[in-house]
Amino acid sequence: MIDLKQANQALETDLHHKDATQIVTWAQATFGPGLILSTSFGIQSAVMLHLVTQVVPQIPVVWVDTGYLPVETYQFAEALTQRLQLNLQVYQSPISPARMEALYGKLWASQEVEAFNKYDYMRKVEPMQRALRELGATAWLAGLRADQTDHRKTLDVVTQQGDIYKISPILNWHARDIYKYLQAYDLPYHPLFDKGYVSVGDWHSSRPLMAEDESDRDTRFRGMKQECGLHLPQTPGEAESLDSSYL
Repeated sequence: MIDLKQANQALETDLHHKDATQIVTWAQATFGPGLILSTSFGIQSAVMLHLVTQVVPQIPVVWVDTGYLPVETYQFAEALTQRLQLNLQVYQSPISPARMEALYGKLWASQEVEAFNKYDYMRKVEPMQRALRELGATAWLAGLRADQTDHRKTLDVVTQQGDIYKISPILNWHARDIYKYLQAYDLPYHPLFDKGYVSVGDWHSSRPLMAEDESDRDTRFRGMKQECGLHLPQTPGEAESLDSSYL
């Protein structure tokens, strides 16, 4: 496997001029069986699921199921899994929703960012870290876009998160690019898109877009944060990386 310096050299000399499919092809050639794809089965998830599986049909697709997703998300996930014949790998927290609520209460209802961070670590970050370890992942394809959050504006197509390389093939796409791709391949948006949702996660922390919202991510986490922690640096300073200073 190449090191990050080599990956960055490839990026500087080649990938900046490649389209999303070519970047996925490069990632497969570079990282081979260590390459995985993550999905949330969110509003626009069909784009990355289709784009990547056209190049790597049997790539492990990691879905972190928090146990609090809307009914529509579970139905959307089932439909896309069948249509695209996904090699779906579902990961969940070892702490059930009922047990978590009994021990810690409804963390998402708190007015403190720290409570949200604790929730996100238990239900999302830990299961994803476990998935990366168990699947032997060396590189992770993700559908991050620079126009989604302040943190994502700082990313490159190839970055490093802990010991894992992160590749974001559609980092520089905009909403119109997503729409064109979905139309071109007759792919669906998440069902809640028709109800005004532009981003969807857990049922208790997602809502439709409102006129005063400045970004899609304002509709998540009651506007208290933009990132759940999955795409923030996982380092010894992890607590700091999940802090609101990253929002």
